[in-house]
Amino acid sequence: MAETKDDKDDKTKSPQVEQLFFKSRSVIVAGEINDKLASRVTQQLLALAQDGDEPINMYISSPGGHVESGDMVHDMIKFIRPKVRTIGSGWVASAGALIFVGADRADRYCLPNTRFLLHQPSGGIGGKVSDMQIQAEQIRIMRERFDKLFAEATGQTPEKISQDTQRDFWLTAKEAIDYGLCGKIIETMDDLA
Repeated sequence: MAETKDDKDDKTKSPQVEQLFFKSRSVIVAGEINDKLASRVTQQLLALAQDGDEPINMYISSPGGHVESGDMVHDMIKFIRPKVRTIGSGWVASAGALIFVGADRADRYCLPNTRFLLHQPSGGIGGKVSDMQIQAEQIRIMRERFDKLFAEATGQTPEKISQDTQRDFWLTAKEAIDYGLCGKIIETMDDLA
């Protein structure tokens, strides 16, 4: 198998930088949410949980991606003992927003220029008619689950979430606070204390 750019980047990271980053109890979720990212982030969360119960800071800037990979990280945030604080920066979209709301509302932060995007699940449907019917039903089930999950995370009703996410639903940092998606806008690391 050919070596990817990400593999090369991983090999060039300084062990000292990685050690300092681990000691800072920080995790970065950046870029597309996929199985590779979910595996890396989950390993980091489990290792940090094993290392101690102090809070973990998870920095998120993502356009979203694969829902089940987002589910893996979302569920792991709730599974481990240490509190995870999610900090949005740049944009927190789709499956990135799913990960973001894995933390309790009081532990969800964003930087001032963060933008959020919620929308209904989508996917390519193809194949035999019977398979397309199964796929459409799975998307419907996923939609209901998202509506319920984001309703619980924000304090909105599932019906409101469903209505708002019929199309792309963008929120500024201030709008995310008002909507219940984010707990606090921060400007410096000191604001986390």
